[in-house]
Amino acid sequence: MTTATSLEGTFNFRDTSGMPLAGGGTTTSGIFYRSDALSSLTPKGLEELAASDIGTIVDFRTPAERQMAPDRLPVSRTVHVVELPLLEGAVTGLVQQGLQSTAQGGDPEARAKAVDAVLAQIPSLGELYVGMLEHGATSFAELARLVANATENPPTAVLVHCTAGKDRTGVSSALILDAVGVERAAIVADYASSGANLSGEWAERMYGMVAQYGLPLTDQIKDLVAATPASAIERAFEWVDAQGGSAAYLQSGGLTGAELVALKGRLVGT
Repeated sequence: MTTATSLEGTFNFRDTSGMPLAGGGTTTSGIFYRSDALSSLTPKGLEELAASDIGTIVDFRTPAERQMAPDRLPVSRTVHVVELPLLEGAVTGLVQQGLQSTAQGGDPEARAKAVDAVLAQIPSLGELYVGMLEHGATSFAELARLVANATENPPTAVLVHCTAGKDRTGVSSALILDAVGVERAAIVADYASSGANLSGEWAERMYGMVAQYGLPLTDQIKDLVAATPASAIERAFEWVDAQGGSAAYLQSGGLTGAELVALKGRLVGT
């Protein structure tokens, strides 16, 4: 098994290793990966996954998202898949559900009103993340638990993903990295890097999907689909800090003190 450096067919895959810790040192490689969905893995990407140290994949997508774009997984070995659906972060699902009524009937005026109603309900990224945090503590804590406890029967690395790998994945990664002592500025920079990874082919494909449902591609919608402004994750941290911080938040979702220590041991190596 080797440390994964790429999975061909993904756009937003990376190891969370090498990130600076507030107390000195950096995060350990080959422990915790993050990515966009694995539905477009190429044959080479499947080989890379099969040869990697990734043994557990945590999928935050909803059942509808998984049905539309099932992950591709290697057949040469078993990968443990854990489904932890988080509806609050499902941007494409939010758009689709909101526009279901607009597909009914042919009244242009009624459709225009329905589209306006959907646009009025679309949150900013910061608002989306706060809603996610308000409802997702148990799921985020379960991810942290999986990373903490994956120490036996290699391969033991954990990969988390959603659709874009920026919202549900970005918030969960930020929580875990913050809880083990990674410098905030580095976490924000890692989050923000997803925007560049998703720009171009991936973003244009998603914009096309949104357009199919009759929504105008406003700047707000484009941001929601593919952007990662630092202000969004900073807004999430403001909310978490008001609850006592990332470690306390994860513990509120069920992570035990011993599991928090184990999580730090895995990612920090102490």
